[in-house]
Amino acid sequence: MLTINIYLKLALIVLFLGGGIVLWSIYGFWYSFIFLLIGLVLLASYFLLGTVQSASTLMQDGDFQGADKRLNMTVLPKWLYVTNRAIYKILKGTIASQTGDNKTAEGYFNEALAMDLPTDNEKGMVLLQLANIQANKNNFTGAKNYFSQAKKLKITEPQIKEQLDLMDKAFSQSQASRRASQGMGGRRGGMMQPGGKRRRPKMR
Repeated sequence: MLTINIYLKLALIVLFLGGGIVLWSIYGFWYSFIFLLIGLVLLASYFLLGTVQSASTLMQDGDFQGADKRLNMTVLPKWLYVTNRAIYKILKGTIASQTGDNKTAEGYFNEALAMDLPTDNEKGMVLLQLANIQANKNNFTGAKNYFSQAKKLKITEPQIKEQLDLMDKAFSQSQASRRASQGMGGRRGGMMQPGGKRRRPKMR
């Protein structure tokens, strides 16, 4: 997919629209038509696509601060094409979770989940993020609910599959630990004899 650097795109928008307006004022509309058309197409792509793709690239490189700044260059997120708006929410939620702001992250992820996510990979990633947030709040019922939803999806991304496997093992180990703890409690209870009295030694 052909992409244009956001700074170059903004410069071209100013150049073509500004140049078109100048030509229109001097020579008339038809001399400026092509410049205005190109400028308007670039402007429309900025509002519909935003800076999501370039921010995603920065995040893949581990530059979360740079990705956040790039996302903030999207002036009107609500004008984004629905798929890009969903990805915008995912990226903002991921950045918030990296800084420990789980409340903000949860809000973004829930908003993304309610939108038209492109594939099951994105949906699974969001569900796993929400499961992690619930687990951090010790809400294991909520965490398992999100995890169960993610397991039903057709995940093809290896990294997300690996995260599913790791969470599955974590839940299995947690459940095994609880069963072992309950079993030990039961055995201890069986050794006790309620109502029994200890025999006092004979006094000499």
